[in-house]
Amino acid sequence: MTTETETLAAAPAAGAHMIYCNTCGQSMAQTAPNCPKCGAPNALAGPETSNKSFVAALLLCLFFGIFGIHRFYVGKIGTGILQLITFGCLGIWSFIDLIMIIVGSFKDKQGRPLNR
Repeated sequence: MTTETETLAAAPAAGAHMIYCNTCGQSMAQTAPNCPKCGAPNALAGPETSNKSFVAALLLCLFFGIFGIHRFYVGKIGTGILQLITFGCLGIWSFIDLIMIIVGSFKDKQGRPLNR
């Protein structure tokens, strides 16, 4: 027996396209990140992006890269401290991070791509 709050939580937004979970077959909104029944991730929802800005990380890396400030910004405190102590491995590590930010492969602490 489902309660009213469970029914409301599982109800899709108006106008949302419905799909079926590959794991359990439960119908769900196409934009739902997870199945409401089994919790399986929805591949069609797309990757979740970080709340950290791509432009901010790029500028921080460009101007303060050897100090690791961009790593502190995205939540990678441990490697930020290492870059601060080693001056970004004399700029090499910072340059690699700059390239990774530019091509879009630099991620925040939770592994999410930066928000463009």
